[in-house]
Amino acid sequence: MSVGRAAILGNLKRALDHPDRDITAPAARIAAHQTNLIPARGAGDREIQISRFIEESERVSATVARISSKEDLPGEIARYLSSHNLPAKIRTAPVLSDIPWGRQPTLTVNEGPVLKTDCVGVNRAFAGIAETGTLVFRSGPDSPTALNFLPLTHIAVLWTKDLHGDYEAIWTKLREALEHEPTRMPRTVNMVTGPSATGDIEQTMQHGAHGPQNLHIVLIDDENEAC
Repeated sequence: MSVGRAAILGNLKRALDHPDRDITAPAARIAAHQTNLIPARGAGDREIQISRFIEESERVSATVARISSKEDLPGEIARYLSSHNLPAKIRTAPVLSDIPWGRQPTLTVNEGPVLKTDCVGVNRAFAGIAETGTLVFRSGPDSPTALNFLPLTHIAVLWTKDLHGDYEAIWTKLREALEHEPTRMPRTVNMVTGPSATGDIEQTMQHGAHGPQNLHIVLIDDENEAC
């Protein structure tokens, strides 16, 4: 480590360990901050927000299906894979371990680190943003970030109760969710809007250049599902 870097990190550590440091100051500053202008496109009741989310997601080449409960998830995933001529084999996040995968015996379900041979990754989104059709993922042992980016097909599971109108509401939701957790902030918070896309070459849109070629979002309406 360079001398300059060591000096900077040393100063930060001393400041953080200082006995007079007010650890409540950040929360107080956030609470006192005035609410930013909220775009009207994120307003409306839950059904309006769901419709907006679906519209915006499909606008950026994602596909969306809506089901009534988590019991229907294995069947919906099997349907999607079959309709796109994809192998019935998925890599899932631990956060989805309570899904009754056995209801779809033709589906091979693996949990654990993503392998280069995995074609389909399935993860649960922490939240959705209606105004832009964006999914929000927070990293952690139950929700590995690699699942969202390495497989060519990404299936995102989102409970409609976790759908909000605007970006500001997501940060409030995240802070509230972390109130009772030992880690104050996840290592990463990823916002995903549609599959990976680029128009760098001759302004021709290509999908899958830097991540998944396909993004399929499954909305689950079961409001009784625990967070």
